[in-house]
Order: sequence, then C-alpha cells, then structure tokens
Amino acid sequence: MPEQVKVSTDENPYVLTGEAICEPPTTFTGKLKNLGPGFILSAAIVGSGELIATTTLGAEAGFVTFWVIMVSCLVKVTLQLEFGKHAIYSGETVMAAFNRLPGPRWGQANWTIWSWLFIQIFKLLQVGGIIGGVALTLHIAFSWLPVTAWTLISAVVAALLIFKGYYQFIEKFSILMISLFTLLTFASLFFLQYTGYAIQWDDIASGLQFSLPPAAVGVAIAAFGITGVGGDEIMYYNYWCLEKGYARFVGPMDDSPEWLQRAKGWIAVMYWDALLSMVVYTLVTAAFYLLGAAVLHERGHVPEGYDMVETLSYIYTETLGPWAKSMYLWGALIVLFSTLFAALASWTRIFSDAFGQLGWINFYNPAVRKKSIAILAWVFPFAWSLLYLFIKLPVLMILMGGFVTSILLLVVVFAAYHFRYRRLPEKLVPSRWYDICFWVSAVVIVAVGVYSVITVL
Repeated sequence: MPEQVKVSTDENPYVLTGEAICEPPTTFTGKLKNLGPGFILSAAIVGSGELIATTTLGAEAGFVTFWVIMVSCLVKVTLQLEFGKHAIYSGETVMAAFNRLPGPRWGQANWTIWSWLFIQIFKLLQVGGIIGGVALTLHIAFSWLPVTAWTLISAVVAALLIFKGYYQFIEKFSILMISLFTLLTFASLFFLQYTGYAIQWDDIASGLQFSLPPAAVGVAIAAFGITGVGGDEIMYYNYWCLEKGYARFVGPMDDSPEWLQRAKGWIAVMYWDALLSMVVYTLVTAAFYLLGAAVLHERGHVPEGYDMVETLSYIYTETLGPWAKSMYLWGALIVLFSTLFAALASWTRIFSDAFGQLGWINFYNPAVRKKSIAILAWVFPFAWSLLYLFIKLPVLMILMGGFVTSILLLVVVFAAYHFRYRRLPEKLVPSRWYDICFWVSAVVIVAVGVYSVITVL
C-alpha cells in the first residue's frame, strides 16, 4: 500500500462506494503524509483570529487575558475530532448530519440549519473585514491604487483561485501561506527579547491567573469565538476530511471486522491531523498575543479602522527594525489572504450543502455541486467587498463575527453531543479520557456561549 494516498479530482468524495477503499497507513511517516484538512483550517484561522482579534485583545488588556487565548485554542479540538470522526465513519456532510438532529423543522430543514443560516448574516461582516484588511495592506504597499480598487481586485483574485480549485491545490496553497507567515512571526517574537519590550516570565504568569478586566470582556468573548477552531471551522473540517478522502478510503459502513479496522485506522490519521494543526495554530496564536501585549499595549495602540494595518506593523518594526515593515506587509498580505482564500473555499462548499438540504440543488451530483461552488466563488467575495466598502471598520467587523461565533458554538456542541452519544457505532466508542476532554470542552464552550447571549440581550 502506498504511504501517501492520491485523491483524484474526478472522484466524488461525497458519495461512498467500495471502489475507493484503501487501507490506512500504519507507520508514523505514512500518517504524516496523509495529513492536510487541519492545516486548511489553520490557514482560515490565522488572519482574522490570530493577526487581528488576538493581537487586538493583547493590545487592549495586556498580558492579563493570555489565558483566554490559550483556553480558546485548546478547548475546542475535541469537538473538531468528533465532527471529523462522524464524517469518516458515516460519510455525511455537516448539513446532512444537521438535518438528522432532533428538534423542530421548517420546510425540509432542521432548526440547526436555519440557526446556522441566520448566524451567517453576521459572519458576512467578519470576512468583509478580512477582505478589507487585504485591501488596506495592498494600498499601503502600492498606494497608486485606492483601497476600493484593491478591495475589488482582492475579490477577483480570490474568486479565480477558488471557482475551479480542487482539494489538492487548496491544501498545498494553504500550507505554503501559513508556513511563510509563521516563520516571520516567530522571528519577530525571538528578536523582541532583545528590545525594551522583552517579555518576562512574570508577564506570562500574570496572564495565566484567569483574570478578566471588565473593559476587555467584549473583545475576549470575540477572541474566544474566533481564535483556535471556531464553530464555523469545526463545521468546515467535515468537508476537508471528506475531500481528503478519509471516508471513501473507509468505505460504506458495515459490520465487518475489515471496515472497523479501516475506520479506526483513518480516524487515527485524522486525530494526528487535528492535533498537530492545533499545535501549530496554538503556537502562532500565543506569539501574536504576546507581541500585541508587549508592544501595542505598552505603546497604547489598539488596531482600529483604516489604521489597523499600520498599527499592527509595530509588532514587527519595533522588534526587527524599520526595515521589517515591507516584510510585514507581505507577511500580513499572505496571512490575511490565506484566511480569505480558505474561508471562500469553505463557504462555497457549506452553502452548497445547505442549499441541497433545503431542496434547492442536488449537492451530491458532482456537476451541480461544482456549478454551485463556481457561482458562489464569485458571489461571496463581492458581497464581502460591498460590506467592507460600506462599513469601513475591519476590526469591528471581524470582532462582531467572532462574537456570534461564540453563539454558533452552542449549535456545534449540541451536534457533537448527538454524534458522540446517539450516532457513534458502539465499536468506535472512545476512551474515558476522551469523554472527559469532550465534556470539559462542552461545558466551557456552553458557558461562554450563554454569556455571549446574555450580553447581547
């Protein structure tokens, strides 16, 4: 058996047959070669969650809320594992799985689908802020075009990359972009220690005391929702696991020992994918937060409005020197565009799936699905662009998206509970330690989500 499985773009990853069955890799190297879905999520996370929301929280609160960021990154991965596991053994998309959850229905769709659709109204603002960040960065680097022009150009480029983009391209492009900016960020954090902004162990210790200043509550809730894997990224993970081929390699569920062995093997690969990508985005998130707390909080600068990109550049120029600004602009462009790119790839799939569950299209027909993805690949970027050009407050737009993501996590917890305790085959029941982690995650997320709802009301 080859150590790395190649997935043909001509195959339909959303329909399980016995023709694509493949034994899982047994060596650690073989498992590493079959990772990928989690790193697409990392690319989607780092722009809005890490570069903007995390750094903004550090700028406002200093080191004291460092624990919020760390808890946010670590506590959600169990839900991500549950969604990935469900995708692998059942082959169901998120919306198909949501449509089987208990509760009222309106038309052909379950209440969870309608709730998700309502929340997406506010999520449009979040990605609108991202495309605004891309445009602002390009305008600073190339001021001969106005922000409006760069906003529309960014929309066109993103659409061109996605409307016929297959999984392999999306995976490789996402990994490349996140790798480049991660190296730059770690270099900045390293050289920070040789400046007047050097971080002391007492600073980090003060951020791990579970203190939350009242003035930082709103930003902290938004950062919790948007850093690490948010509710939407957990849902997106389903599609990337399916398109990677994990479910097709397992094959349709049956009672055979061979199916069980394949399911456990590919679920183990998915576990490595989710956990290693969690390590990556947790380290990057921590680095961004510490830079924001050490540099921006000390200087009294909080990213906002059209000055967002300029303000964020201080975390590099104050540590690496003025020469680093041009490198920062390229890095910021990479990380913001990676989020825009990965978000558009995910949005086109999940909305097409939702339209299928509503009875508007046949999502499982490859030709119909590709057409829907192609159309939405143009619709969404221009919708995001119009919102940004009208509101012109990228940080606020992104934080609003993060705030409602905390509420979306309540739906995600409900679905994950149903997957774990109502749908999971008995032979795939995890260890008690896994269940403990699952319930810790659920309790923390529900507490934050309920608090978010109370705050809104």
